[in-house]
Amino acid sequence: MSPKTAQASLFDDALNPAPASPLAESHEPRPDPAVVTGKPAGGYSAKDIEVLEGLEPVRKRPGMYIGGTDERALHHLFAEVLDNAMDEAVAGHAKVIEVTLDADGALTVRDDGRGIPVDPHPKHPGKSALEVIMTVLHSGGKFSGKAYETSGGLHGVGVSVVNALSERVEVTVFKDGAEWRQSFTRGKPLGPIENIGPTRKKGTAITFLPDPVIFGEGAVFKPARLYRMARSKAYLFGGVEIRWKCDPSRIQDQTPADAVFRFPNGLADFLAERIKGLETVTPEPFTGRYERPGEAGKVEWAVAWTPAGFGEADSFIQSYCNTVPTPEGGTHESGFRAALTRGLKQYAELVGRSAAGSSRPTTSWPRPAASSASSSATPNSRARPRRSCPPARPSVWSKRPSPTRSTIG
Repeated sequence: MSPKTAQASLFDDALNPAPASPLAESHEPRPDPAVVTGKPAGGYSAKDIEVLEGLEPVRKRPGMYIGGTDERALHHLFAEVLDNAMDEAVAGHAKVIEVTLDADGALTVRDDGRGIPVDPHPKHPGKSALEVIMTVLHSGGKFSGKAYETSGGLHGVGVSVVNALSERVEVTVFKDGAEWRQSFTRGKPLGPIENIGPTRKKGTAITFLPDPVIFGEGAVFKPARLYRMARSKAYLFGGVEIRWKCDPSRIQDQTPADAVFRFPNGLADFLAERIKGLETVTPEPFTGRYERPGEAGKVEWAVAWTPAGFGEADSFIQSYCNTVPTPEGGTHESGFRAALTRGLKQYAELVGRSAAGSSRPTTSWPRPAASSASSSATPNSRARPRRSCPPARPSVWSKRPSPTRSTIG
């Protein structure tokens, strides 16, 4: 495989993740069968009912939260933290996100946004808002839509799950002229939040090291995979710059140790890179962005048609909602398809290409040999708790025209 082909395949895997793998068995310690003697008693009463508190459910059943304990699940921890930083960028409060993989395997994601709140939480005496966010499931500022108009997270379980499944976590917050820090291990605080001193910086830095008890000894972040994930996020929002840095000792392939990702044209830049060198029906991809005046939410798209196709595949489409991949589609993707098909039909009628002998477009007509990407942003107050429905950002669609059908446009 040529370097260019390898690079393209890595890029595609990052932007269009494969379906979730089967749940892997948790490495959480379980009772030794040799110690358990006799058969369970036949009784079943109140004393047999367990109540898991805090982050215990996450450590007992990680598959319920991150899809398993395999390599894909391991890297999902990074996605959760990166999504939070992206939410700050999309909200207009952050411009730069830094991703750093250290020599010891710890990963740091830092943004220059508003910073996680550190003041005391009114409903949890003696705890800061930071500690509540890190240790309590379903806590966060994305439920009402007041702090975030749109966001990738909807349930308030992201960073607390990362905390629960990490051997160690250190959170540093630069907020209101001071630097604050708190450390955790396996979901539990090692001490109260500390005021480190004055600073002019702003934002949040989260450093975490996955727990080998959960993911197994030797489970480590793969620099190439982190690199692709970071780059793909930069394509989904043109207003952010993502800086990648990795200790050279962690790299076993051609992954750069340093890189800066910034794509002002968003999806258009992604599609241009994806179809570079291919013959296209139109000189430039069909791209656009729309926001309803006076309303929250927006949609962005990029579409191109090529006679060359994409190997064994006639076409591809990739969609996102609030910068989160939606491989199973959703209302944002189906709406995009319907709108594009309707536009093609109307143009065909306008230029007289829909008469007998010419094929009339149907809902599936624009697929063959096309490539497209679409991304939508949906207000949190309207977003449904489905990965495919919340606000989306870009979607990409590429297609190859069939020689048996008339080509329009």
